[in-house]
Amino acid sequence: MGYQLFSVNQEMNDDPINTLKALKAMGYQDFEIYGFDDKKVTYYGIDANEFKKQLDDLELSVTSGHYGFASYLSQSEDELKRFVDQCIKGAKALKSPYITWPWIAPEQRNMETFKLMTGKLNLIGEQIKAAGLGFAYHNHGFEFDEHDEGIGYDVIMQETDPDLVKLQIDMYWVMHSSKLTPKEWIAKQPGRFVMWHIKDMDKVTRDYTELGNGSINYEEIMPDPAESGLEYYYLEQGGNYAHSPMKSAEDSGVFFKANLQKYL
Repeated sequence: MGYQLFSVNQEMNDDPINTLKALKAMGYQDFEIYGFDDKKVTYYGIDANEFKKQLDDLELSVTSGHYGFASYLSQSEDELKRFVDQCIKGAKALKSPYITWPWIAPEQRNMETFKLMTGKLNLIGEQIKAAGLGFAYHNHGFEFDEHDEGIGYDVIMQETDPDLVKLQIDMYWVMHSSKLTPKEWIAKQPGRFVMWHIKDMDKVTRDYTELGNGSINYEEIMPDPAESGLEYYYLEQGGNYAHSPMKSAEDSGVFFKANLQKYL
C-alpha cells in the first residue's frame, strides 16, 4: 500500500523517521516522495544516501518522487539538464524507479505552455530513460480546462513519446475536472498509465477528503490495472483533513484495505 508524502508534508519536515514509522504501523509500505533539494541532493534535509539507509532499516520503499520541474520551462536546456541530472542522482540513491513531473504554476496554464512543455517532457524522458529510470507526468485539474485549441491533457498525450513519458493519473482530479472518466482516459492509451493517485472528493465542497467519506465510488470507477499498465499506486489527501493529516492517512488506509485493495 502506497502513500504520497505530500499529504503529511509538515510531519515529514518536522520528524521524517517517526512519521514513516507511524505510516508503516498503519500498513503503508511504499511511498512517493516530496521535498527534494537539488542543490544538496537531500530529502527532508537528509542526504539521499542516508535517507535510503533509514528507509531500508524500516523495510520501506520509495518508488516515485515529485520533483520541481515547472520553473525550468523558461530556462535553458543546459539548466534543465543539470536539474534532471540531480533528480536522477537522488532517485538512484533511493533506488526509486520513477521521477515524476507534478505541477505547473497558474500563470503557465495555457495552450502555448502545454505545447512548449511537451518538447521539454520528451527531452527529460530521454535523459531519464538513458539513466535507466522511468519518467511520468502527473495531472491536476487544469489540464482539462477548455481552450480554443482544445485541452492541455490531449496535447500532452498526443505530442509526447509514450516510451519516454509515462502518465500518473490522479483519479480525484479526473473526476473533479474532466469530461471523461479514468477508464475512458486509460482506454485512449492502454499501458501508459503506470501510476495512480487515489483520493476522495468531499460531497459538498468538492475538496479533498478521506477515502470513503466522499463522492467518488471507486468500486464503480476503478480502472483495470492490467489495461492501465499499473505499476505503483499511492493514496493521497492534500488537505481538508477531518482531524489531522496523520489521522486522515490512517482512516483512508483502513477504508482502502477493507474495500478497494482487492481490486489491485
